Amino acid sequence: MKDYKKHKFKFNPYLEKLYQSDEPLIIYKVKNGYNIYTHFSKKTILNTKNIYKFFKQLENKKYKKQTDLMIGFFGYELLCKIIGLKISKQKKKIFHRGIFYKPETIIKIRENISIISNLKNRKHKHNFQKTQVLSPFKLNINFSKYKKIFKLFSKKIREGETYQIKICTKYRNKSTINPINFFWRLMKVNSSPEAFMIKDKDYSIVSCSPETLIDKRGSIIFTKPIAGTLRKYNGLNKQKALKYFRNNMKETKEHNMIVDMERSDLSRICKPGSVKIYKKKFVEEYKHLFHYVTLVKGTLNKNIKLKNIIQSMMPGGSVIGCPKIRTLELLNRQEKEDRNIYTGSFGFIKYNRDMRFNIIIRSILNYNNFSEISAASGVVLDSSAKKEFNENYIKAKSLLELYK
Repeated sequence: MKDYKKHKFKFNPYLEKLYQSDEPLIIYKVKNGYNIYTHFSKKTILNTKNIYKFFKQLENKKYKKQTDLMIGFFGYELLCKIIGLKISKQKKKIFHRGIFYKPETIIKIRENISIISNLKNRKHKHNFQKTQVLSPFKLNINFSKYKKIFKLFSKKIREGETYQIKICTKYRNKSTINPINFFWRLMKVNSSPEAFMIKDKDYSIVSCSPETLIDKRGSIIFTKPIAGTLRKYNGLNKQKALKYFRNNMKETKEHNMIVDMERSDLSRICKPGSVKIYKKKFVEEYKHLFHYVTLVKGTLNKNIKLKNIIQSMMPGGSVIGCPKIRTLELLNRQEKEDRNIYTGSFGFIKYNRDMRFNIIIRSILNYNNFSEISAASGVVLDSSAKKEFNENYIKAKSLLELYK
């Protein structure tokens, strides 16, 4: 919230024209403000046939200026396919498995606004998008169905097939949205380190994702697993939340498991002995909840390719469960609906191979006049079905409120 207030700027005619136009654009939260990427000269719609060609092309690019990058997302299904996992028959919304864009303009919103562009005098067509809620939200599975899945996965945990698994629930309504309006409203109440928005002609995504999966600069790579959620109440602050997490055996076990798994993912692509905990077990604060977080750092092996990094780190384990591959197999067999963007990854790859990717959670996908919001919470041996079901609602709440 502080970030949004700090960077609230005066009326800017250039930005206002851009916001009210039909020009596709991406807004991405960065450390000191926001970057807006637009005037895309290339759009690559990814699938299982062209994904490796996409990686190879990026390996051969030269980084000369700040616009030399591709920015976009990998969907959950595509990430499963590139690590060799099958997905059983599911109800599918026919949506893109991944899209990346090459921007020719970057607008940096800090204390002031600066524009970096390879274009001159780009004119925009006016196209104001109206928000219309055409039906109430419906949950794809009620508590009774959730409880059945919970019992099945609890049995798998007792049998040792998995130690933790995340059950996804999905809210859906019929609606059209103004994604730019939604994004800035969301940032006002729930600014998150990995928030982003994509507005394209046929879809939009609005997200307040908190989790950094990959932050690669040169040969150094970071990941920031989040495992542990505490709902806010009067009198609760970060210090008390930290004490709660440290004293709660379930939360501590769950956190340690996820951190160890992501350390293991990093170790497959990093130099032996280089993977270390950089910042251990701290608390981050959001509108409705507190999260338990650790930051892990490693040094990449020589000759590691882009595809090796993506295959090792994605999908992000903290929103799947542990061990990752077996847990993904169990989820993909049990879930009846396509996850689309949920638990995929959004971010950028620069032409010098530096990259930053989040895990797509706390997100709205609007496509074909439907909005969907997905949430998941972790089931471990001593979990409560009611508590985990309710936690999903807490995670989706700030997004659902945008429609009021």
